[in-house]
Amino acid sequence: MAVSANIENPPVDAARLYPQHIAILMERAARALDKCQREHLLIAAGVEKYRFLDDRPVPFETNPHFKAWLPLLEHPGCWLKVTPGHKPHLFYFQPEDFWHKPPADPEGYWTEEFTISVFRDPDALRALLPPPERCAIVGEADAAREDWVPDNPPALLDHLHYHRAFKTGYELALMREASRLAVAGHRAAEAAFRAGASEWGIHHAYLRACGHGELDLPYASIVGLNANAAILHYQHRERIAPPQALSLLIDAGASASGYAADITRTYSGKQGEFSALVEKMDALQRALVEQVRPGVDYRDLHRDCHRRLAVLLAESGLLRCSPEQALEQDLVAPFFPHGLGHLIGLQVHDVAGFAASEDGGRIERPEGHPYLRLTRRLEPGMVVTIEPGLYFIDSLLAKLRARPEGAHVDWARVEALAPYGGIRIEDDVACTADAPENLSRDAFAAA
Repeated sequence: MAVSANIENPPVDAARLYPQHIAILMERAARALDKCQREHLLIAAGVEKYRFLDDRPVPFETNPHFKAWLPLLEHPGCWLKVTPGHKPHLFYFQPEDFWHKPPADPEGYWTEEFTISVFRDPDALRALLPPPERCAIVGEADAAREDWVPDNPPALLDHLHYHRAFKTGYELALMREASRLAVAGHRAAEAAFRAGASEWGIHHAYLRACGHGELDLPYASIVGLNANAAILHYQHRERIAPPQALSLLIDAGASASGYAADITRTYSGKQGEFSALVEKMDALQRALVEQVRPGVDYRDLHRDCHRRLAVLLAESGLLRCSPEQALEQDLVAPFFPHGLGHLIGLQVHDVAGFAASEDGGRIERPEGHPYLRLTRRLEPGMVVTIEPGLYFIDSLLAKLRARPEGAHVDWARVEALAPYGGIRIEDDVACTADAPENLSRDAFAAA
């Protein structure tokens, strides 16, 4: 694990704000338990899993509900008990193991907020946990211990997930730290691109600069040179650099104590029509970020992105029609097929993006926008991504060319730009009571 992301070295603000964070989680848990008429909330960190027909473990991923309370990311077998009116109780699994290094003794800024019971034998857990019928148990099915089987009460999860969108001061401090780490990686990635590195080389320059190993990343980095930038979730990293590096799209994040950053930048290898398009997209993205304000419906922000892209496509000559015609005839979506962004925090695509209220319900996507991941109204404390894109995707453009409306496209210009792949610019943005806080650009400025 990267030193900067280690629980022993949190940002100073995070350690100072942690007690208040726990107090807020206790309040949320008490209200959620009341809704499902349970006395205790039990959260399983999760268990180690193994590859099919093999004895090698797959990388452990802790339950997001567990890491909301504790910066323990590599601790399978642990359980947390939350009882309103009492200090939260951590059951800390520290097995005797001569094959692997067991977890260290509990220490650090977080320990003062918990009662901690260390157990070494998994069977000892049954004497520590309260009767299961009095508990709401949150976790994966395979985390079950005898009668303590995760039931994940919907009323409880609806409440907790809805409020998870509102970040505490502690969470924001860690997300700023994650952004700082990610920006170090992005700066190194751009330098490697300018020096002629392959996708593989750019990826490893990124890892070195942010101090992460592959498993520390909150998601697999997308590193696309040239036409590969048109593949939205491009999953490969070619080891040989192309003869000419026209463009780089890098979508890569970092983690700090379990909280994610998610940043995308696009670079042009030379000055020209594509570099001018990147600059215009950057201005468009900044204008959208400025609208991250209390009361704004994220669906409206997504639709405004389509309006702005229609103008850009017309002004750039890619479309030979008015912006109004482009929207009416669905000419923007083939160039921008995904949603504007999503909630981010404990998970990159964080939960409850469609939640109507703390009691459940769903706010549907606008018709014709099937990939939007967030439909809620923005409120202070939410952190969202703003990531407009403009791509030259062969399969989508082929369908557009076959439509009568394809006559509005300047196909010669599209074919000239297609080797560059596409553009995406993404920032993590916190909604406040006033102007938005751009975690990503603030980190770039500080760097």
